Amino acid sequence: MTYFDNLQRNYTDVPIMEDGIETIPFIEATNGLVKLFDLLGSKAFNVVQSDMNGNIEKIKNRYEADPAKSPTLEKLVINEQGEKKRTATEGLLWLKRGLEFTSVALRRSINDENEELTVSFTEAYGVTLRPFHSMLVRPIFGLAMKACPYRKDFFEKLGDDQEKVKQQYEEWLLAFEKVVQRLNNFYTEGGYDKGKF
Repeated sequence: MTYFDNLQRNYTDVPIMEDGIETIPFIEATNGLVKLFDLLGSKAFNVVQSDMNGNIEKIKNRYEADPAKSPTLEKLVINEQGEKKRTATEGLLWLKRGLEFTSVALRRSINDENEELTVSFTEAYGVTLRPFHSMLVRPIFGLAMKACPYRKDFFEKLGDDQEKVKQQYEEWLLAFEKVVQRLNNFYTEGGYDKGKF
C-alpha cells in the first residue's frame, strides 16, 4: 500500500467540468493532500496544515450553507460576490496559494532526484507564498522548510514499492497541477486574486 492508495479521493478523480471544479471532490482530495505533510514528520509544518484546514473549512461551510449555489468552486466564488463578507472566496484564494506552493515543491522533487526536499520547498516558497506573507510569517515558514526530511526518507514513507510510488506520484501530481492551474486562471481572469475582501 502507498500513500496514494489510502487517499479518500485522488486529484485524478476530481471532476473538472466546463463550469468548474466540483466542490466536494476537491475538498476530499485536498484533505488527503494536507495529510501528506504528516509524512514530512515535523511539527513545524503544523502551521501549514492548520492554515490549509482553516481555508478548507471556509469553503465547506459555504458549500453546506447552500449546495445548489456552490456545486463548483468557481460558482461558489461567483455566487458570493454580492455579499459583504466573502469568506469562502478569501479562503479559496489562500488555499490556492498554499496548493500552488505544495505543487511547485513536489514537482521540483520529482523532476530532480538529487534535490533535497529542503531546497525544493524553500525554492517553491520563494516563488509562491513568500510575496504574500508578512515579515512575521516568513520566518515561521522558513523554519518549516528547514525541517523537511531527507528526500529518500520521504519517498520511503510514501510506500515500499518505489516504482509504484513514482508512477502514482506523477499521475496524482499532474492532476493536482491541473486543478491549481484552473484555479489560478479563474482568480486572475475574474480579478478575484486582488485580495480585496
